[in-house]
Amino acid sequence: MGAPVLRQVSKKDQPPRAVQMIRAKLAEVMARPDPESPGQPIGEAVGIYAYFDYDGEPIYVGQTSSKFRDRVGRHLTGQRSDAVAKFILDPFEVADIAMWSIPQVAALRDPVNSAKAASIAQKRAVLEAYEYTVYKRLEAESRFGAVLNEAAIRPHKLMALPQSVRGRIIPDELWDDRAHSDIRIARRAATISRLSQMISERAVSAGMRRTLLLQAKRLAWLADQRIEDLGARYPELESGADEPGLFEVAGETDLSDTWALFDEHDD
Repeated sequence: MGAPVLRQVSKKDQPPRAVQMIRAKLAEVMARPDPESPGQPIGEAVGIYAYFDYDGEPIYVGQTSSKFRDRVGRHLTGQRSDAVAKFILDPFEVADIAMWSIPQVAALRDPVNSAKAASIAQKRAVLEAYEYTVYKRLEAESRFGAVLNEAAIRPHKLMALPQSVRGRIIPDELWDDRAHSDIRIARRAATISRLSQMISERAVSAGMRRTLLLQAKRLAWLADQRIEDLGARYPELESGADEPGLFEVAGETDLSDTWALFDEHDD
């Protein structure tokens, strides 16, 4: 019996050009040096990662005890991810990623048997404090006072964070089209529709409802900014009246107190 004939993948079976370009940019970011481990690329490290949208708004914080390359890749390249599957995170919205390498976690040994590497659970226990620290920092930087994570991150003592590696994964050639407000408004509305339908059909955590509320606030803010950019406000709001804007950054849009109420009832 002869050797098996390998089928050549045709161009129609390959990812679209835009997807290939984004994957190439992601690979470039993952190849950057890890500030905490000289000679090692950041993609090989473990630690905390965060995603930012086209406005620089933090949208998701996570931890990984496996390589950044693997974990971030599952989120952004169409492989399985709970955050994507539950419509919490739309990969289309991710413009930048940031990573904080925690090398002592990768080197962690089992406390009972030092000949064995620490378990995933043991590594996650160490990462939790760093994840909470990043989460609180980005929560404070967010114009909404919140990040899209479904589960509340358990409070820990704040840690000193290492230098992060941050990079853009959207090529310049695609930026204008993907960052266009009308495209993002349509995508965000579709995400809200799918998320709200899932909530209506299942028993979900308070965190899922919190995420829906934040997505709705983010959609309203983006739509309001688009109206502002086009100069298309109602005449009575353009007349110089003291009536506040529809969704001002301060005050109404800050959801910190709302999140605290939800956290009290998280499953």
